[in-house]
Order: sequence, then C-alpha cells, then structure tokens
Amino acid sequence: MNNFNKYMVAALTSASLLFIPVSIAGEKVDERLNSDGVNAVTIENLSGEITIIGWDESSVTVEGELDDKAEKLTFEQVGNTINIKVELPNRGRWNSSGSDLTIHMPKNIRVSFESISSDVELRNLNNDITVKTVSGDIKATELSENIELSSVSGTIKSSKLQGKVNLSTVSGDIYDKNSSGRLQLQAVSGEITSQSKAKEVFVNNISGNTELNLSEVDELRVSSVSGDTSVGLDLQKNGVVKASSVSGSVELDFQKDVAADFRLKANAGGDLINKLTDKEATHAKYGPSSKLYFQTGNANSSVRVSTVSGDVIVK
Repeated sequence: MNNFNKYMVAALTSASLLFIPVSIAGEKVDERLNSDGVNAVTIENLSGEITIIGWDESSVTVEGELDDKAEKLTFEQVGNTINIKVELPNRGRWNSSGSDLTIHMPKNIRVSFESISSDVELRNLNNDITVKTVSGDIKATELSENIELSSVSGTIKSSKLQGKVNLSTVSGDIYDKNSSGRLQLQAVSGEITSQSKAKEVFVNNISGNTELNLSEVDELRVSSVSGDTSVGLDLQKNGVVKASSVSGSVELDFQKDVAADFRLKANAGGDLINKLTDKEATHAKYGPSSKLYFQTGNANSSVRVSTVSGDVIVK
C-alpha cells in the first residue's frame, strides 16, 4: 500500500470514529427544576420502575439511573408544564431492563404518566392524576381529587384514594383498600377486590370474580359476565342498588335493619334466594324464569337485581 492510501485509510478511520454515538448506558441522574408557575407534569418512560412522590417544595426533581440503551433524559419546562421523558433510539427494536427513577413533585400539581412496561408507584398527590400503562403494574397510595389509573395486563393496587377514583384493567387484577368518594372499577378478565368507604360505587367485570366490602353506600351498580359477585354493604336511606349478571352468582349482604324495596329476576335458570324475609320466589308457568318481590322496613331504598343462568342471594 502506497503512502497516499495509508493516509486515506487513517483519515477515514479517524473520521468514522467521530460518528460513533456516545452511550450514556446506565447513567446516574440527579436533576432539579423550579416549579413556580407550573401546573402540570408529564412523564413518559417505556420500561423499568418509576416512583412519583408528592411533596411541599416548589421544585421537581429526577433521581436514579437511566436505561442502558437510553439516549438522553428530557427534563424541561414548556409553558406551564414540566416534561420528563427517557429517550430511546429505536422503539421498534427496544429491549432493555429499563430506567429506575424517583420523581418528586409538588403534590398539588397535575401529573400524567404513560408507559409500555414500566411499573409505577405514586404517593401523596392531590390533583388530577392520570396513569396509562400496557403491561406495567400500578401501586397508588394516598392520592386524592381526580384519579384515573389504567393498565392492559398489569395489576393495580391502591390504598387510601379519595375523590373521583377510576381503576381499570383488561387482564390484570384490581386490589383497592380504604378508598372513599366515588369509585369506579373495571376489568375484562381479572379479579376485582375492594374494601371501600366510597358512597358511590360502579363496577363492571367480565370473566372475573368481584368481591366488595363497602360501608355506607348511597349508590351501587354492578355488572358481571361469567364471574361471581359478592358484596357486603350498609345501604343508606334512599339508596339505590342495581346489579346484573350473566352466568355468575350475585350475593348481597346488607346491614341488619336494611329498609328497601327488593325486585329480583332470574331468566334462563338460576335461583333467587331470600334470607331477609320469608318471601319466596315465584316461577313462571312456562319457561325457566322466576321473580322475587318483597320489602323490608319502610322500603325507602331500592334494590334491583337481574340474572341470566345465575343465582341471586340477598341476606
């Protein structure tokens, strides 16, 4: 090889090195932004573990370790919003262990979180809270105001949520404890378990069992398909219960002195069982349907239950 070719090879080799991307694999981060004038924080991270904690300071901080394949962390204020995003080079070929970050933010600021497979934990937040993830688990404690947590295949565990609470999952389970206010629970093929002080409770479950332990309820609406439903509740004066089931049983356990008008109906099979009074169900002359109407006390509340090929038990 002549001298010219040697020089060319050396030059090309040196030049190519300038275009090798600089990796920040596993980089530690510890950053802070002032939150004066900020009314919302948005967070986006594909995988890993994210913890979001509300506090009383006027700043937002991000601490922890980035994904091995992360290109950078975007942490900036745009208008009245602070955006936090872990940037990855190619989502189509993304496969990594994820980022492990802890975010502190003012507890009275709105927060929105989106992810594919990140597990996320939220604590001590008191404004609009929205979480959407595909396969990540969600853990939420001491949140209030407007709360919407959803996961496609992850589990949702919540404790001490207050306000308008909406928890939904497709194939994961929901475990709710000590919530209050207005509670909405939705699952397609998961289990729903709740111990709640909510006055208004709305539940929709398909192909999963539902177990509710409620206290003083003004309104309860439950719909289930191919799953059993068990509810313990203290129905308040002028309260309303509406429940429907297909191929699953419904059991309602009321307080001792419940005062309500009961109207229970069964179609295509299923038994109506009354453990509150001596009134028994009457069966249709033709076809496998039956109904059970009765009242307790001054009947100031209303209980309506219908089932297709499932049992209904009131006690």
